[in-house]
Amino acid sequence: MDNAAHIESAAHVAEGMSIGAVARMAGLEVSTIRYYESVGLIPPPRRVGGKRVYDTAVFESIALVQLAQDAGFTLAEARALVAGFEQSTPASARWQAMARKKLVDVTERIERAERMKVVLERLLRCKCQTLEQCVRSRTEALRDGSARDRTD
Repeated sequence: MDNAAHIESAAHVAEGMSIGAVARMAGLEVSTIRYYESVGLIPPPRRVGGKRVYDTAVFESIALVQLAQDAGFTLAEARALVAGFEQSTPASARWQAMARKKLVDVTERIERAERMKVVLERLLRCKCQTLEQCVRSRTEALRDGSARDRTD
């Protein structure tokens, strides 16, 4: 960015930014900014002439949402991080409470993905001529009621 553009950008930020400017700077769609505002992930901006005018604090809120998403949290969970605790609860306690729960979920997903990988690797070695041949042992297990105990 050249010096003139930087000065113009800095002046623009000092007086407040439009939703379009925030979206461009954050690499998001305008609709995403509106949605974040509607669900309480970013505070509502002040209005000037009926238009949203944001200050630079909005980027802190957006960065927090992005950090939560990078950790695998849903937007609802990110909102709980912001609004689901007593105001006096330190950030570290919030993250730890949320991370404990999420880590259990992630561990379960990894275990499921590892089981899926095993099945896919077996399928890569498949020599069956028909789909019926591929599922023969599973079909038999279903018929005799032992399907609940299968691990393959």
